[in-house]
Formats: sequence, structure tokens, C-alpha cells
Amino acid sequence: MVEVIQPVSWSPDGHGVRILDQRELPEREVYRDLRTPDEAYDAILTLAVRGAPAIGIAAAMGVTLALDGTETDCVEAGRKVRAAAAHIGSARPTAVNLSWALGRMERAIVEHRGDPSALHATLIAAATQILDEDREMCHLIGEHGAQLIRDGARVLTHCNAGALATGGLGTALAAIYVATEQGKKVEVYADETRPLLQGSRLTAWELARAGIPVTVLIDSAAASLMKDGEIDLVIVGADRIAANGDTANKIGTYPLAIAAKHHGIPFYVAAPASTFDAATKTGEGILIEQRNPDEVRNSLGVVTAPAAAAVYNPAFDVTPASLITAIISDRGVHQPPYQFA
Repeated sequence: MVEVIQPVSWSPDGHGVRILDQRELPEREVYRDLRTPDEAYDAILTLAVRGAPAIGIAAAMGVTLALDGTETDCVEAGRKVRAAAAHIGSARPTAVNLSWALGRMERAIVEHRGDPSALHATLIAAATQILDEDREMCHLIGEHGAQLIRDGARVLTHCNAGALATGGLGTALAAIYVATEQGKKVEVYADETRPLLQGSRLTAWELARAGIPVTVLIDSAAASLMKDGEIDLVIVGADRIAANGDTANKIGTYPLAIAAKHHGIPFYVAAPASTFDAATKTGEGILIEQRNPDEVRNSLGVVTAPAAAAVYNPAFDVTPASLITAIISDRGVHQPPYQFA
């Protein structure tokens, strides 16, 4: 049984949100307690907590920190929570789970009847429910995805779509974990995932921790590995899936899908149904977050480009639905043509 990592949880003292600071991995396993909405915003913005489902959970928990017990009525309390939600929601625009989770918290405010103390309890319960639901969704994704992994499979993945990115086993990695628990032997190839190395720092760390064979490769080597017949399937996560199945995921996913199509390798996307965005008809409507140029110029504290050089540093790219073999969610395995309403 895989030991589930908890990247986001309530602080043991009941007065904050505890995160596993993913900026410190794999060198150190450091937990931090967030005490204010501003700290929750900063943790999401700086990728101390990351991965679409985990971001949503952290955001839902983070808005509860806006209430400190000094509120005189529910109008004041609601105003403080909504201000916190607007601020936290601006941290990462591409991940739909962020706005989805904050929308759940808004409904909890609207439906609440009672004093500020009771509202606080209602919001705590709503955020806890989001966490519990995500754990169950991850398990279901794993069960559905494991059906697509044969014994002895060699799986390529990109970025980190494991336990570190969710409230449970993960999304793409959940399928690998469940397949392993079923007795299948699975070997994983993890792209480094430039420029912040979420694949080598995070995916490789948690897979090695679970005893699953993992090989790290530079992003530009993936197509050659496919050509040499070393990859059986690709599984990645997603931060937003448009109604037609176009999918936003970590930058570098799109060329992987092209290479997989060219070499006849199945390309799967694994994500919870909360990632489906019916309001966005195609990938052209997905807003792509642009990250700080210094993430490229000074990658992990090392100067890797001159200060005078311009930098193109999108956090995500969009993979057209036509390149995706199937989408795995907690609802099952979705086959093309996709239509998420």
C-alpha cells in the first residue's frame, strides 16, 4: 500500500493550513503553517503548493483564515472571506480547480444562516469536504487508469501529477500506484520539466519513495526514447480541460503529444472532473499564465541566461483533443470525441 503524502492539510493546532513546501524538495522535507490569506496566496503563487487539485484545496482552506473571531455579523464576515477569495484566486489563472474550489466556498457563504462563528465552522466543513472528495476522486482515477497499464509497462510522464499535486494518490501517478498495488510491474520515465524541474525534483522523489522504478530524462530526450521503442504509453495530468477535450497542462506537454502521435504511442490525460471547464469551448479560450522571467534566467538560483536576454516563460501549453487517446477522470475513461458539459 502506497503511503499517501499530504501536501495540504489543516494545521494540528486547528489555526492554520499546513503545507509541504515543495520548493524545498527533494533536498529537504519541510512543512509550513499558513496563518493568513496572504500567506496562502503567496504559497500558491510561488509554487510552495502546486498541482491543480492541491491549489484548489489550499485556496478553499486559505479563505477560512480571513476570519479571526472579531467579526460582528455575517455581512462583515462574508465580505472578508470574499476579499480573501478574490486575492487568492488571482494567484494562478490557468488552473480551473482554483476558481472551482473558491466557487464552492462562495456558495457556502450564500447558503449559510447563522452568526460569524457558525459561518466559520461552515467554511471549515466545506473546505474539508473538498479535500475528502479529492482523495476519493484520486482513488477512482487510479482505478480507471490502472486498466490501461499492462504488466511490464514503461510509462512516460511530465511535470508532477502525483500525491504532491492533490489531496490523495494523484491523477496521472494514481494510475501507476494502483497498477503497482495490483501486482503489475511498472517502470516510469519522468521528464525533468524545465525550468523548475517538477519532474526530477518531485515526481522522481515520490516514486522513489514508493519504491517504483523511475528514470529521469531531460525534456528534449523524450521523442528519441519513443523512437527507440522504450515507451509504451504516456500519462500526464491537466490544469484545465475545455469542453471539446483540449487540455492545458505544464509547458512541454504539447510536443510530447505530437511525438506520441507520430510514434503510435497512446497519450492519456488524467484529471478529476472538477478540471472540466464546460464554459470554455476550446483550448483557444484558456488563459495561459506567464511566469517570472528569472525562473529561466536564474534557474533554481543558478545563472543560466544573460540578464539582457528576453524570456518566454509560459507555465502551460494546450494539447489539442485530436492528440489525446483518452481522458481518465473519476467518472471513468472518456473516449473521443469529447464533449464535457
